This record gives sequence, structure tokens and C-alpha cells, in this order.
Amino acid sequence: MTPLDSPAIKKNMSISLIMFTVTLALIPALIAQIGFFGLQILGNLIIGISFALILEAVCLKLRHYPIKPFLKDGSAFLTAWLLIISIPSSTPIWVMLVGLFFSIVISKHAYGGIGSNPFNPAMIGYAVLLISFPKIMTNWPSAEYFDFNNFLNFSQLFSMFVSIDILDGIVSATPLDKIKTALFLGEPINNSFSIFDQFNAYQIMSIFYLIGGLYLMIKKIITWHLPVSLIFSIFVFSFILNQINPDVFMPSLFHLMNGATFLAAFFIITDPVSGPTTLNGKIIFGVMVGLITVIIRNFGGYPDGIAFAVIFMNIFVPLIEKFTQPKVFGYE
Repeated sequence: MTPLDSPAIKKNMSISLIMFTVTLALIPALIAQIGFFGLQILGNLIIGISFALILEAVCLKLRHYPIKPFLKDGSAFLTAWLLIISIPSSTPIWVMLVGLFFSIVISKHAYGGIGSNPFNPAMIGYAVLLISFPKIMTNWPSAEYFDFNNFLNFSQLFSMFVSIDILDGIVSATPLDKIKTALFLGEPINNSFSIFDQFNAYQIMSIFYLIGGLYLMIKKIITWHLPVSLIFSIFVFSFILNQINPDVFMPSLFHLMNGATFLAAFFIITDPVSGPTTLNGKIIFGVMVGLITVIIRNFGGYPDGIAFAVIFMNIFVPLIEKFTQPKVFGYE
């Protein structure tokens, strides 16, 4: 009997095809990001991805693995892409390269390469940079409106070598950081200001990440369990806090539309290596990442807690899998 005789046998997608589809889903948000922040992000991607592929090749060579097949699988390419779009486009190039080193060399190859890394590589690189360079990582270029001229200003393409002193005059804090600063100064939050009266770049990019994520679900690259559980968790826990004290805690819609909520829901926690594989495990993982994110955003020292929440829950993936593994058919 050939596979054609059995409708239950399906052809599996290759790793490279999966990575390509995920990258394709990220392109609309990238276009929006360039429109708001300029071509620096494209320059970052060109240099950063090239550096990541070089690191990947060197590590494979040192480990006596064939280089070409692993470079073609797209894992290093996508890891670099996710890290670079998560950091401000004005980040100095050497800072970005430090993050990529931790993502590719430390988080991935030090644990045995693709399929063996217990932590999400992009989030490890991001967390290292956020802890080491908090001022750089929490200040994005000012973006008051979408500008088509940003796509034509090629002088911005490789302008990441500008000194931090110069960048201080053209950067601004993210909405999450502005809220946290206001609370630190003892100022009550005006909720009407914080949601949609200023439809900002971060909210628009969030919409594109949502669209890209839905595309991945339609293409059956990911299932609904992780994204829906994370989004639902952030919505519920932030709603509870907002009901307790609306002058201190932001409403749920603010948490969903600002920060890395949709990027994390569809493109970060869906990593098939560092996340759980059981359906119930995915739901537990997503809910806990959402809870920890809300706690860090409201009570922690950093404006967004996605990276720390993902890394922390990566530790518990083996335990989650142990208790959510379905019983083998025929055994009690």
C-alpha cells in the first residue's frame, strides 16, 4: 500500500519551509516598522542576519557538523530577525551583535544546537541586552506618524554607528515605559490618553503581528493553544488589576495593543523547541507567561516582561510535559 492509499498519512513540512512561512508572516509588521522608524531597521537586519549566519557556520564547523544544511534550515535567520525587530532600530551595532552572540552561540549551540536548546534563543539575547543596556533598550526613535519618505531615505540604512549622546535627542520611551515612569513619579494614569486617542506605531505594528499570526494559524504552522492562552491570560489578569484600581493599573486593551503581546503570542512562545508540545501543556504555558508578564509590567522594574516570562517558563517545560502527557492507548 502506498501513502496515496491512506488519507491519514500527510507530508510533513520541512524546517526551512516553516521558517520561510514565519518570516513571510513577519514582513507586513516590518514594513510598518520601517514606515514609522526608518530604514535603520533594514540595515540592522542585513548586518545582524549576516553576523548570525557567520556565527552559526563557525559553531557548526567547531562541532564538526555540515554547514550548508543547517544554514539552509533558516533557524539562525529567524532567530536574528526576531531579536532585531524586538530592539530599538537606533541600537548601536555592537550592542546588537552582543545580543546575537548570546542568541546563537550561548543559548543555541552551547546546548547542542537546534532541537536541543531549552530556552528561546531570541529571548535570551533580548534579556541579556535589556539587563546590560537598559537605557538603550527602552528608548525607541520618535515616530509620530507613518512616513513613506522613510522608504526612500537610504542615508538612514546604515546609521547605527551614531553615538548614544546624539541619539538621546531623537528617541522616546515606549507607551509602557511612559506609564511606568508616570506611576513612579506618583502621577495617576489617565486611561483615556493611554488607549486609542493616540493611535501609535506600536499599536499598528501589533495589529500586523496579529494578522501575521492568524496567517500562520491558517497555514497550520501553529495551533491556537499558545497564542489564545497568552492573549486571554494577559487580558484577564490586567482586567482584574484595572478593576481594583484604574488609576494605577492600565486596562486590558492597553496591555494587548502595546508592547510585545501579539509578537510573543504568535512568533515567540510558539517556538517548537523551547516550548511544550502537548495541547494542555501549551495552554498552561501560555497562561503562565501571560500572568508573569502582567506582574512584571505592573510591579516589576522593566516596562515589558515578555522575555523574562518566556525564559522563566522555559525552565518548567519538562515538568509541564510530564504532567500533561496523554496516556498511551491501551494503558491505564
